[in-house]
Amino acid sequence: MGMSQAYGTRDDEAESVRTVHRALDLGVTLLDTSDVYGPHTNEVLVGKAIKGRRDEVVVATKFGLADAERRPRGDADYVRRACEASLERLGVDHIDLYYLHRVDPTVPIEETVGAMAELVTAGKVGHLGLSEAAAGTIRRAHAVHPIAALQSEWSLWSRDIEAEVAPTCVELGIGIVPFSPLGRGFLTGAVTSVEELPADDMRRNLPRFEAENFARNAAIVTALRELAAAKGVTPGQLALAWVHHRGEHVVPIPGTKRVKYLEENAAAASITLSAQELARIEEVVPAPAGERYSPEMARLSGR
Repeated sequence: MGMSQAYGTRDDEAESVRTVHRALDLGVTLLDTSDVYGPHTNEVLVGKAIKGRRDEVVVATKFGLADAERRPRGDADYVRRACEASLERLGVDHIDLYYLHRVDPTVPIEETVGAMAELVTAGKVGHLGLSEAAAGTIRRAHAVHPIAALQSEWSLWSRDIEAEVAPTCVELGIGIVPFSPLGRGFLTGAVTSVEELPADDMRRNLPRFEAENFARNAAIVTALRELAAAKGVTPGQLALAWVHHRGEHVVPIPGTKRVKYLEENAAAASITLSAQELARIEEVVPAPAGERYSPEMARLSGR
């Protein structure tokens, strides 16, 4: 997402392609995009980056935020049209993992997933996923067709899926794909003030980045820095390792626009944390100040 929108200045296409290629060289196999990123341009970018290397990757994309207002849409006709458009932009004959980006409250989930299941039967999609869905919705969807993955925010400063959603996924055998496992960059310590963010950076509109909350949340980074220094890793790597240790069914997707940070993130996969270290992290890292989203953005969340 960050290569095409949301976090300020976009990189040139060549730099983005180099970053994706380096990820593949490092053994990263899951690439996550969405038709709404850009909109549309990120799927085109991913398609260019994987040309000639299609067999090396699991291509995951999403649909369901349909217009300029990004309103959820999940009617059967739209499902089919969205998939055809994504296939064309990506330049592939099938999508490995196809997510409903947000649940449409006006359409029964059974209709949406039923239409997605038809795409599997047609060979256009390999597996189905949901994003930011509530536990009850996940159960209803899974009853129509097996759901392979649930993509939701999960990190040291966003743990609300642990109450109902994560246990439901474990029960049903659904993988969890945490987005923003680095707290939209906050947990790395790289963002030291709201003012340094570009004017069009979406984080300026997130409650946890508002001035008062930002100052209070600095305690999270301070705690991570101390623990990371003792471990000989970076704060971001420690935060990522914590997410990795949620279970073998958990596959976080940290976004990055630069090879340098890609390499740092990839190295976190080899960090081992003991039970004592995990307990210590959870003991000293405080809960965040502020909600995940503004009220306007929260309406898109199915939780």
